Amino acid sequence: MGTDMSQAIRQINQERGISMDLIMKTIEDTLMAAYKHRFGHAENAIVQFDEDNLEVSIYARKKVVEQDGVYDPVTEIDLDEAKELNQDAEVGDELLVEINPKEFDRIAVQSAKQKAHQTIRDIQKDSLYSEYKDKEGEIIIGYYQRERNGTIYVDLGKNEGVLPKKYQSPREIYHTNDRIKALIAEVKKESTGLQIVLSRTHTEFVRAIFELEVPEIYDKTVEIHKIVREPGFRTKLAVYSNREDVDPVGACVGLKGTRIQAVIKELEGEKIDILKYDPDPRKFIKNALSPAEVRDVIIMDEGKHQALAIVNDSMLSLAIGKQGLNVRLANRLVDWNIDVKTESQFAEMDIAAESRRAVSELFGETESYDEEFSRISELPGVDNRIAQILLDNGIDFIEDFLGLSQEELENKGLSTDELESLRKLIEEWVEIVEDDSYEDEQTEKVSTEEEEEVEEYECPECGAKITVDMTTCPSCGIGLSFEYEEED
Repeated sequence: MGTDMSQAIRQINQERGISMDLIMKTIEDTLMAAYKHRFGHAENAIVQFDEDNLEVSIYARKKVVEQDGVYDPVTEIDLDEAKELNQDAEVGDELLVEINPKEFDRIAVQSAKQKAHQTIRDIQKDSLYSEYKDKEGEIIIGYYQRERNGTIYVDLGKNEGVLPKKYQSPREIYHTNDRIKALIAEVKKESTGLQIVLSRTHTEFVRAIFELEVPEIYDKTVEIHKIVREPGFRTKLAVYSNREDVDPVGACVGLKGTRIQAVIKELEGEKIDILKYDPDPRKFIKNALSPAEVRDVIIMDEGKHQALAIVNDSMLSLAIGKQGLNVRLANRLVDWNIDVKTESQFAEMDIAAESRRAVSELFGETESYDEEFSRISELPGVDNRIAQILLDNGIDFIEDFLGLSQEELENKGLSTDELESLRKLIEEWVEIVEDDSYEDEQTEKVSTEEEEEVEEYECPECGAKITVDMTTCPSCGIGLSFEYEEED
């Protein structure tokens, strides 16, 4: 085929960025479809390209038959016609006969063109999808085109991106041709074409910005543990270093704050707290409540991830933040439920024994107490000499101690003051539950005795034993009625 085909191939390759292999495959499929439409089948059709892949021809493979022996002109050619194409042709040979596209009727050509256009569009869509799909989670730069129903349409060059209202920071206002830097949040195919969803509110957007601004994050010397964000208001970033000589927070802030200022500028002035990650939840919670200074952190319930942060009165509002934003972000960052109290508020709290143990542990007064106390020797602050004397006398458990009288305990070699001190310690650390089983047993016993004391009589008919609560005799069945005479 002529130069028109060559020009079309070059144009598709350059303008649409479709590879030569895909273009050639599309052209081949198009010609085969036209051949099939014209001749009924394409089993003997062959498409060939020249060395530069710019010229293309279509041939029909035909078998040479005797003169006047042609039954199927699509697949057969008589000897005379074959010799005109090749003088050495003989009966039984196969020849490739070039087909002039003009032999295809108009409907076949039109159908082939539509198929080619559709194929090229699909190839282009697939190509763009693969290109942008691989870039999900990366930063891309585009330009504001237009806005409709809150959604901003961004010119990305080859394609158009959409920045939905929910992915726009409340701080930002755009105008036509404004430069927009955003995260490729999602890439999906739709009937109308490729849709590239952009975002400036995702936490991964902040991560990508830091990777651009902080070389230590990009090369993994400093790593981001977690990011939490309230877009347009505040972001908290927990980082740690893989090298002891690199300060993770300092690396993110940069010399004189140059790096962090570049990030803040990109986020239109959004506040950013960079803090050091610590595997110790107490230290991590302290760091997470920055910029407030936290005096102490008490673990109230480790299983439920509940903690109490104690701050000075002047730091309370800073720790909680406007509308609770600071503590709310800290909760999400450390994955703990943090309650912030001042020192005076904490002093007025009536915390349970478990929390008191946590306080003692915090100030180094005891070991870790994760289990209930059952032995005397386990009590915090118990006199080891007293515990040993009791153990030597076979009194190991707190329950055994409480079951003995004062006199019995004094006979074990302990003074009244020592026993009183131990009792106070038990009351402080152990919840004592009264056992009502003995009282219930005694009540039942009394009831039984009262039942046994019920007065018995004889049946006037048969002499069997009867009681006042009976209406008939259990022996003879006579009706009973009891009358009481009043005493004078």
